[in-house]
Amino acid sequence: MQRNALKILILVLIPLIVYVAPLPFTPLMEPDEGRYSAIPSEMNATGDYVTPRLKGAVYFEKPPLAYWATALLFKLLGEHEFSSRLFAALCAWGCILLTYRMGVFFHDSRTGLYAAAVLTTFLYHAAIGRINILDMPLAYLVCLAAWAGFRYGVSAQKRPGWLYLMYLTSALAFLAKGLIGVVFPFGIVAVWMFASRRWREVFSLISPVGALLFAAVALPWLILVQQANPDFFRFFFIQEHLLRYATKMHDRYQPVYFYVPIILAGTLPWCAFLPQALRGLSLRAVAGLFGSDEKRLLLSWFGVVTIFFSLSSSKLIPYIAPAFLPLALLFGHVFRSAEDRTEPSGGALAVPLRYRVTAVLQSLLFMAVLIAPLFLPQHRVELRAWWPLIAVPLILMLLMLFLPGRLRGRVRGGWFLALHCLFALFILSVTVPVSAYLAPYKSAYPLARAIQAQVPANEMLYQYGMSLYGIDFYTGRRTPIVDDIGEITYGSRQLPPEERERYFLYSDTFFPFVRQQTSLYCATERDKLERLKKEVPGLTVLWHNNFFYLLKLN
Repeated sequence: MQRNALKILILVLIPLIVYVAPLPFTPLMEPDEGRYSAIPSEMNATGDYVTPRLKGAVYFEKPPLAYWATALLFKLLGEHEFSSRLFAALCAWGCILLTYRMGVFFHDSRTGLYAAAVLTTFLYHAAIGRINILDMPLAYLVCLAAWAGFRYGVSAQKRPGWLYLMYLTSALAFLAKGLIGVVFPFGIVAVWMFASRRWREVFSLISPVGALLFAAVALPWLILVQQANPDFFRFFFIQEHLLRYATKMHDRYQPVYFYVPIILAGTLPWCAFLPQALRGLSLRAVAGLFGSDEKRLLLSWFGVVTIFFSLSSSKLIPYIAPAFLPLALLFGHVFRSAEDRTEPSGGALAVPLRYRVTAVLQSLLFMAVLIAPLFLPQHRVELRAWWPLIAVPLILMLLMLFLPGRLRGRVRGGWFLALHCLFALFILSVTVPVSAYLAPYKSAYPLARAIQAQVPANEMLYQYGMSLYGIDFYTGRRTPIVDDIGEITYGSRQLPPEERERYFLYSDTFFPFVRQQTSLYCATERDKLERLKKEVPGLTVLWHNNFFYLLKLN
């Protein structure tokens, strides 16, 4: 009974609290969440589920699986923050359950629970798993495909069901974010086979039935979208795959070590407690905690993902999401073993101070981050308004320094479970201050509310020098963009000239047009306001929050 209660707590209740419950309480952030909400909204509005569109223009940068899932949730639940983020959150939850099954396979149910608890409260997983971007759905499908391929390869019977599952989930991963959904699962399993001296078995991954299954899932959309858009294959496969990876065309180049600090920060809070868990163990003893197949798989999995993206010319923080599952399994088993070694009657002082320094520094770091908005030169907040929002997170950080240690050795697994619950509550508690701090300048929601209140429904609203996709999502308007066309440039060029000239403008045509109008509404950012004042001296500021401005021109 106690173990069943622990399973429900770690696999159901805490993920529900951390990943699903907070979804409605933060407005959609720009540009990603605005973009990935606007596209499925347009799919439902137009009835075209083949060609993704953003602001009315074709948008071929990513495949449609996440758009389809979100469009379905919009149909079922309505269009709002909760339904927008739910698919990503469910995929993050799926990763947690998959990590549990991996721990059970390699060790036992306790290790599975420890690993699932670690992944649930990895700072990276908790952050990426609650926002509407494509990387968490990709991570779940890639990891499930890699696990299926491993289960096929490690099985003496070579059950084809695992191989077919690998092809199926790889096809879904391809529909989530492109060829990387195929490269990673097969690359991870192939590297593991070579590392295990099973290189001859690599060819067993080739399956005609699996290929047919992959084609049945992935090809229909490719064929339909190519028929509707003859330039699709060139743009999607050459520009958005080959050139994005090999060149700096998207201006996302970072040094090769870019992901090292992200992994360290992303594995908080658990990496800060590793010295306590590893005390007294040699490297050989730590390696002895894991079987040979497990070690090779975890290293292959982590290595393929990390090296691939480290060598890429295009790097973003969310890309590396699939690398955190093997880390969670490794951490989980280390912490489970440490709890088993804890002597009865061991209290907070049972761990020498030198092993607790990193945990103390971690709490101080989180406290400093919470207090930092009081002192930043930009977007500074007032103490009177800020301290009620951060009081609970600060208290939880203090409790992490003392409460778990008091349970060490007195309750089996009490130290680990206390850390897990406290950090889960911390993640939940920072939702409100993060939302309060970021929303005024990272979300279109405040501006959208002002637009709905002050701009008549039949009036056109222009975005000058910016492109907030959330405005269209929140207001239901198609707002023309001036100058900041950016990633929609390709799609805008595919539009008929009249439509392109109406919705995608540049300053040299916009300002003469403004002078011909008796009244015109415009939204812009603070740093663009002076240019507008020079061109349109008679403008009126209808609303602002010191970052976004709603204006009436003429």
